[in-house]
Amino acid sequence: MILNVRVDHQTADIAQIERLTRELDIISREIQGKFGIHEYLYLKTCNRAEVYMILDKLKEDDISLDLSNFVVETDKDALRHLLRLSSGLESMIIGEDQILGQIKNARKKGLKDGCMGPILRTIFTKAVHVGQVVRKNTSINQGSTSIGTAAVKLAESVHGDLKCKKVLVIGAGKMGTLVAKALVEKKLKAIVVANRTYKSAVKLACELNGCAIHFDRLHEAMRDADVVISATGAPHHILTYKEVGEFVPVENLSKLVMVDIANPRDIDENVKELGVKLFNMDDLRFIADENLKMRKAEVSDAERIVEDELELLEKSLKRLEVEPIISHIRASAEEIRQKEIIRALKMLGDLNGKEKIVNDLTQVVVDRVFCDIIKNIRNAAEKDDIMVMKAIETIFSEDNNERS
Repeated sequence: MILNVRVDHQTADIAQIERLTRELDIISREIQGKFGIHEYLYLKTCNRAEVYMILDKLKEDDISLDLSNFVVETDKDALRHLLRLSSGLESMIIGEDQILGQIKNARKKGLKDGCMGPILRTIFTKAVHVGQVVRKNTSINQGSTSIGTAAVKLAESVHGDLKCKKVLVIGAGKMGTLVAKALVEKKLKAIVVANRTYKSAVKLACELNGCAIHFDRLHEAMRDADVVISATGAPHHILTYKEVGEFVPVENLSKLVMVDIANPRDIDENVKELGVKLFNMDDLRFIADENLKMRKAEVSDAERIVEDELELLEKSLKRLEVEPIISHIRASAEEIRQKEIIRALKMLGDLNGKEKIVNDLTQVVVDRVFCDIIKNIRNAAEKDDIMVMKAIETIFSEDNNERS
């Protein structure tokens, strides 16, 4: 059974996502402890937290109570969601490319950590493939607005124009980089990049003709900033109500725009009480709605690709279910072949170096004998032919062979 449990921007605001992300970690561990979890993988971004698990069948009573605050999908629905996600169809900003990279990174981490097995490897490899196919065969991501661009638009919605403004970007990771690049064309007075790893801040600032600062100079850079956009991976607030009130001059507070696109949030929402205009991920929704209207035709094309690829993925997974049987058939055939080769070579005597001919001949015979059998097994699996599958399990099961 494939189980997907998630919280995202479609069902929760940023505060709920923060809270439920923490709960999801706890619940996932409980599920892993209670049920037979064979594989699992986490996927977390600025506006979603998801876990995918491969486990034995669950009854609805087993999961409805604990997971009532989450979206819970299984099997085909879970697979469809992941393929839509990789295609940019489930993103707040439809068609954005960042989610595909995030899925690739999650897959890479899962392989490294050893929590992915053959099923999730197949599923996530297909997800990456589908994301690439959709972007190649539709225009869903052409000219698309990224989260970084949307954050800049929010700042512009207040200032009207960022020309000759000073912008402080906190965070030089992927999201911070997207923000910074969206600012390049704005003819700013200055762009300042702050990051806990100073080397990363310097690298990004050089690309933007801006300047980098050490993280401990963050409050100093805030004093005369017109816009602060924060996108770090910190587990807690990096700018509190007290700090903003202390370091930003009173006359600048009402002019200051702060855009927080981190999850968990970087900026204490209480800074609004100081007169600061603070935006977070929830405020990006109106830009997302505009983006969706522009991409309706592309969305339809992408959805058709997803449904076609979903059918292929289901067939791949059904074939995967019978691989243990096929491996057993091959192993048994190879064991018999090796025994018979040894017996034949003893009977034939010295072949003057031509033993390889015997080996190759027996290999070809075995491969050809079992070629159609293996093909038929996979076809039966694809078609969910229960009667044939039961017969195959009876004929080729290890227990049956051992008894015979």
